[in-house]
Amino acid sequence: MPQEFSHRVVVLVDDGSNPFEMGVATELFGLRRPELERPWYDFALCAPVPEVAMHLGMFTLSGVGGLDVADTADTLIVPNRPDPLAAPSPEVLAAVRRAADRGARLVSFCTGAFTLAFAGVLDGRRATTHWRWADDFASRFPAVDLEPDVLFVEDGNVLTAAGSAAALDLGLHLIHRDHGAEVVNAVSRRLVFTGHRDGGQRQFITRPVPEVPDTSLAPLLTWARSRLATPLTVAGLAAHAATSPATLHRRFRAELGTTPLAWLTTERVTLACRLIERGELRLDRVAEASGFGTAANLRLQLRRHTGLSPSAYRRRFGPAA
Repeated sequence: MPQEFSHRVVVLVDDGSNPFEMGVATELFGLRRPELERPWYDFALCAPVPEVAMHLGMFTLSGVGGLDVADTADTLIVPNRPDPLAAPSPEVLAAVRRAADRGARLVSFCTGAFTLAFAGVLDGRRATTHWRWADDFASRFPAVDLEPDVLFVEDGNVLTAAGSAAALDLGLHLIHRDHGAEVVNAVSRRLVFTGHRDGGQRQFITRPVPEVPDTSLAPLLTWARSRLATPLTVAGLAAHAATSPATLHRRFRAELGTTPLAWLTTERVTLACRLIERGELRLDRVAEASGFGTAANLRLQLRRHTGLSPSAYRRRFGPAA
C-alpha cells in the first residue's frame, strides 16, 4: 500500500449502543499496528450528545466528538441499536444522509442496519441484519432487498453485517479491500480469528418445530420422526394418515406452511446435525441414521440447509468445538 494511504473511520455511537461493536471497530481500525510498517486508519468516535449511556447503563461514554466528526469520515460505522424499531434522532439520521451524499463508505453492524434504513440510504440496495430481526426489517423497509442468510452484504459503498460477531467478518473484509490479503491475514492472526468464515448465519438460526394448530397431524409427525432412518415417502406418509397425497399436501401447507417432503428433509437435516454435534464421526452412519442414505446426499443436504459441509459443521459445533 502506498505510504500516502489516509482513511478516516468514524463510529457513530448512539444511546444504548452495545460496547462489543464499538470494541470491534476500535480493535480493527483504531489500534496502531507498527508491525505492518504502513500507514493505518485515522480513527474516531462521535455521538449526538456529550455523554452517551451504553447498553443497559453499563457505563457512560464521554469525551468523544459531536456529530460534526461524522462529517469528516471516509468510512462511517453505525453499531447496533437496543430498540431497532425506534427511529434514531433526526440529528443522527441527518449525519448519515450527509455522509451518503458526499460518497462516504457506510457500514452497519448488527441492527445498525435499521439506522441506515431509517435514513433511507438502503432503499433499492441489498442489505442484511441479525436473523432475529429480519422479519421486522423486511416488513418495515420493503424497499430494501434483504438477504437474511449471509454474514455480511456489500452493495457498492454501503456494507451491512448480520450480527455482533459478523462485525469482525465485515471489518476484516474492509481491511482486505483497503490493504490486501497479506495485511488482513496478519491482522486476523493477531486477533486469533479466521480471516474468512464458511457459510452464512443460517447455521446459527434456531429452528423450533412449528406448532401444529390442528392436532390431527401431530400423530403423523411423531410417527415419521421415529422412522427417519427408513425410506419414508410422501405417499407413505399419506397412506399412514389414511388420506391422499394431494390432501396431505394441502394439510401440511395449511398447518405447517410447508410441504411434506420439505418438512421431512428438514427433520432429517436436524437429526444429522444432532448426531454430528454428539460426536458421530462416520458420515455413512449419520447418513443412514438420518435417512439420507449416502454420505454424498448428506453433504448436499447439509450444505443446502446450513451453508456448511459436514466436516465444517463438525469443527464448529462438534464436541471438540
